Amino acid sequence: MVAEKEDVEDESPRIDCPVLVTERLVMRPPHDDDVPELAELANNPRVAEMLARMPYPYGEREARAFIQASRTDERAGCAYALTLAGNGAFIGCAGLHPTPGGLELGYWIGQPYWGRGYATEAAHALVDLAFRATTIDRLDVSCRVINPASRRVIHKCGFQYAGQGMLDSLVAGRVPVERYALDRSTWVSLRSWGRM
Repeated sequence: MVAEKEDVEDESPRIDCPVLVTERLVMRPPHDDDVPELAELANNPRVAEMLARMPYPYGEREARAFIQASRTDERAGCAYALTLAGNGAFIGCAGLHPTPGGLELGYWIGQPYWGRGYATEAAHALVDLAFRATTIDRLDVSCRVINPASRRVIHKCGFQYAGQGMLDSLVAGRVPVERYALDRSTWVSLRSWGRM
């Protein structure tokens, strides 16, 4: 079922999107200065084929459109530019996106920055934001079945397997995905035990 825009707005929780600072990242709204780096990192078929909404090729026009949409989108979600705390380098994007049932976590990291734990660090921050800033009982995330790196991030955040499905990707077409969910009570338990 495809939800109408009004359905998403009515059922999705509202969330403020503060700047988030983690050990190595500053997560802030994307802005015009990000266009060159965003276009360069996103113009990679290996990144785009793992995502639903990212086109390929991806140039400065697409980067500007994304930044403009993140400013004017009145839905409940948050879009973040991921930047390194030390030098401010743009390394990818992450966010919480509204769905008919609540919020869904999404993220991507530019290929030069893969394998350093940045996606996990950003995902932890957004999971905490989702549960602290809203009353949702469940947060969702999905990944392509051929993306073991994303699956590792999802597991490190405590998400539990919820089934498989199909996703329409702008680049890859209709592709199989694994769906995961994290409920509030599990998140509370993980917070009291420390990170996984």
